[in-house]
Amino acid sequence: MADSLADQIVRKVGPASGLYNRLVLVVAPVGAGKTTALQDVRNRTGAPLVNVNLELSLRMLELTKHQRALQLLPLLREIVGNGGDETILLDNIEVIFDISLQQDPLRLLQGLSRNKTVVAAWNGIIVEDSLTYAAPEYPEYRHYLIRDFLVVSPEMTI
Repeated sequence: MADSLADQIVRKVGPASGLYNRLVLVVAPVGAGKTTALQDVRNRTGAPLVNVNLELSLRMLELTKHQRALQLLPLLREIVGNGGDETILLDNIEVIFDISLQQDPLRLLQGLSRNKTVVAAWNGIIVEDSLTYAAPEYPEYRHYLIRDFLVVSPEMTI
């Protein structure tokens, strides 16, 4: 019997702590059970689970478009925090892909994962050694080689 997605995440958190970027991406399409798995991991480990869309939106309400682009990284650092928990779980990260913010979402997550393990739900797919977000015809589309971070996916068996 294959391990559950939550089991796979818990198993990857330990090895992530030894990486330069302590980042674990939970990669699957919308509706594949990433949120449920992160909630299960939160219940098992006590790690905080953050709805990034909600938290960033609340903090950006009064900012101009230009200020939002400039303040995104400091606001994310504030949300993630630098002390306390060794691991943080991030769900609903779609807002960081907003093209008006002019950011590289993967680099943002890698930067956040320098001082603590960040486990983030990523709406996308894995094809061979590549990770994608959205379809190529959408402006939010991103394509990355899988390196310098760990990946968990329902399709993976290890």
